Amino acid sequence: MKKRILLLAVFAIGQVNAQNTWDLQQCIDFAQKHSLQLKQNALQTQINQNNLTQSKAAILPTLNGGASHVYNFGQTIDRFTNEFANTRVLSQNFFVSTNVTLFNGLSQYNTIKANEYSYKASVENLLQQQNDLSLNVATAFINVIFCDELLKIAQNQYGITKEQFSRTQKLVEAGSLAKSLEFDLKAQLANEDVNVTTADNNYQLALLNLKQLMTADSMNTFAINKPVIEVTEVNLKAISIQGIYESALKNQHLIQANEYTILSAEKRLDASRGLATPNIAVNGSLGTGTSGLAKDIIGAKVNGFNVIGLTNKGDSVLSPRTELITRSTSFADQFKNNANRSIGFSITIPVFNGLQNYTAIKNAKIQVLNAKFTKDIAEQTLYRTIAQAYANAKAALNRYNANKSNLEASEQSFNFAQQRFNVGAINTFEFNQAKTRLASAQGNLAQSKYDYVFRMKVLDFYQGKPLGL
Repeated sequence: MKKRILLLAVFAIGQVNAQNTWDLQQCIDFAQKHSLQLKQNALQTQINQNNLTQSKAAILPTLNGGASHVYNFGQTIDRFTNEFANTRVLSQNFFVSTNVTLFNGLSQYNTIKANEYSYKASVENLLQQQNDLSLNVATAFINVIFCDELLKIAQNQYGITKEQFSRTQKLVEAGSLAKSLEFDLKAQLANEDVNVTTADNNYQLALLNLKQLMTADSMNTFAINKPVIEVTEVNLKAISIQGIYESALKNQHLIQANEYTILSAEKRLDASRGLATPNIAVNGSLGTGTSGLAKDIIGAKVNGFNVIGLTNKGDSVLSPRTELITRSTSFADQFKNNANRSIGFSITIPVFNGLQNYTAIKNAKIQVLNAKFTKDIAEQTLYRTIAQAYANAKAALNRYNANKSNLEASEQSFNFAQQRFNVGAINTFEFNQAKTRLASAQGNLAQSKYDYVFRMKVLDFYQGKPLGL
C-alpha cells in the first residue's frame, strides 16, 4: 500500500513538473499574448481601422433632424401666421435635412485609400513587433540554456575538487600526504563553491530576464524544457548575404509596412489636391411648424350695423358689423399645412483661403518624400544587419571549431594530470591548472556553441524560417 502511495506521489510530482516546463514556442506564444506593448500597438491598429470605416461612411448622404419649442414675449411677428403678437406665443419647429457631395476632386475616394493603406501598414507593423518579440524571447531562451550549461560545468568542477579533497583527507590522515595539500584543496573547493554560486545567480538572472520578456514575472514556479542542442554546421558559403536580404525584403513585415506608408502618403497628396478643386453638392430639407396664434374660422355673427353712407333721399346705408368665430388650429393640421420642402445644388470654388490648400499640398509632398526615405533607410539598415549577422555566424562557427579542438586537448591533459596527481607525481597547483584549463575550455566551447546557434537563428529569422529549437 505504501509503495502504491509513493508511486502515485512521484507520478503527481512528475505531472506538476511537466506542466510547469515551457518550451520555446510556448514561451513565444505566452509573450505575444500578454505583452502590454503589443496590446498598446494593437489599439493603434484598431484606431486606423475605425478611421477607414469612418472615411467610407463619409461619402454617404448626411441626415440630420431637429426640433425647437419656443416661447416669444412682447411684440413680434409670428413666422407661421404673419400676425403681430403682443402676448406670449408658443411656436414649434421641426426639420430634417440631408446633404451629399457629388464631386470634390476625388478627395473622399483618395482619403479612403489613404486610410486603407495606413491600416494595412499598422497591421504589418504589429506583425513585425510580434516577430521582434519572438526573436528576443528566443535569444533569452538560448541564454538560459547557456547559463544552465555553465552552471553544470561549475558544479562538475566543484564535484571533481570535492572528490579529490575527500581522497586527500584520507591520505593525509594515513600520513601519505602533507597537510598542506589538504589546505590547498580546501581553499580551491571554497573558491569553486563561489563559482557555482555565481553561475547559479547568472542562471537565475537569465531566467528572470526571460520571464520579464514574457510578462510572466508573477510566476513563482517557472522552468524551461532544455532541449539538447547539437551544432549542425551549415555551409555558409551556400547561402549569400544578398540571397538572405532578398528573402528578408519579402518576409519582413517592416518592409511591407513602409510600402503601405508610401502608398498612404501618395493618396493623401491626391486628397489634398482634390480639396483645391470645385466642390459640388446637393442638399434638401423637409420642415414644418406650429404657432399658438394659428386659428380656424368656424363661423361668424352680426353684432349690429355700421352707417357707411346716405342715399339720395337721405336714407342711411348700413353695413352689418360681423365678428368671426374661430378656434385654435390643431397640432396635426398645422403640422400638415405648414410643411415645406426644398432641394438645391451648390458649388464651392476655392479661390483664396489663407494658403491652406497650398500648404496642405506642399506638406503632403514632403510626407511622400519622407516615407520613401524611411523605406530606403530601413532597407539599408536591414542589409547591414544581415551582413553583420552573417559575418558573426562565420566567426562563431570558426570559434566553435577551434574551441572544440581545444576542449579535446584540455580533456586529455586533465585526465593525464589527474592520473599523475593521484600517484603524487604533480602538486596541487599543477593539478588545479589543468582543471582550470579544462573548465575554461568547456566554458569557451559552450559560449561559442550558443553564440553560433543564436547567430544562425538571426539568419533564419531574416529568411522567414521558424525559430524553434
